[in-house]
Amino acid sequence: MQPYEQNQYASGTGFARSAAQVDQGLRAFMLGVYNNMVLGLAISAMVALGINMLAVTNDPSQAVARIGGVGLTEFGRLLYGTPLMWVVALAPLAFIFMFSFRMDKMSAATARMTFFAFAAVMGASLSTLLIRYTGASVVQVFFITAASFGALSLWGYTTSRSLSGMGSFLIMGVVGLIIASIVNIFVASSMLQFGISVLGVLIFAGLTAYDTQKLKEMYLSGNYDTETAAKVSVFGALTLYLDFINMFQFLLALFGNRNQ
Repeated sequence: MQPYEQNQYASGTGFARSAAQVDQGLRAFMLGVYNNMVLGLAISAMVALGINMLAVTNDPSQAVARIGGVGLTEFGRLLYGTPLMWVVALAPLAFIFMFSFRMDKMSAATARMTFFAFAAVMGASLSTLLIRYTGASVVQVFFITAASFGALSLWGYTTSRSLSGMGSFLIMGVVGLIIASIVNIFVASSMLQFGISVLGVLIFAGLTAYDTQKLKEMYLSGNYDTETAAKVSVFGALTLYLDFINMFQFLLALFGNRNQ
C-alpha cells in the first residue's frame, strides 16, 4: 500500500484526501516539528549563555573559585562547585521521564510548554560546556553540527530506502555508549573517551536520519486530528532536539578547544 493511500481520509470526515493534500499536510507537520526544535535550541542557547555570563568573571578580584582556568563568581561557585551541580545535570532526565509517562495525558499546549521548559533546563546543564571549551570552538562546532544535522535529516526525509532496520541497532548503540561512559568515569581513559565520542557522532548521525523518516511515516500512516498532530509534532521536536544535542556534544569532545 502506498503511503498516500494509508492516510487518505481526513480525521472524522470520511472524505478521501488527494495526494497533494496529504503532501501539504506532511510539509506543515514537519515544519511544525522543526520550528519547535529550533525554538528549543534557541532557548537552550540563551539560557546557557545567560548563566555563563552570571557564573564567569574575567576580573581576578571578583573570582571566588576557578575551574579549568576560568574564574567563577559566587553564583558560579554555587552552581558548579556544590552538589547543586548534580541537580542541574540530572534535571533534564526528570523532564524526559515526565514526557514518557505523561505525554498521552497532556494537551498540545502543555506538551509544548513542557518541552520549552525542558530546553531551558537543558541549557542550564549545557552551560558547563562554555567553561570547559572556548567560546569560538563551541560556536564553530555548533554550526558544523547544524550543517550535518540538516543534511542527515533531509536525507532521512527524502530517501526512498527504508531505514527501519537501523533502529534496533542504533538503540543498542546508545545503550552501549551509556555503559561505556559510566565505565570511563572510573577508568578515565582518554582513548576510551575518544572511541566513545567517535561512535557517539556516528550513532546520533544515524538516529537523525532514522528519526526523521520515522516521523514522516508516523504522519503518513496515522489519522490524527489537529490536537493529536500538534502533540506528535512536539514529541518529534523533542526527539530531533536530543539527536542534535548529543551529536553536538560528541563533536565538541572531538574538535572543541579546551580552556587552559
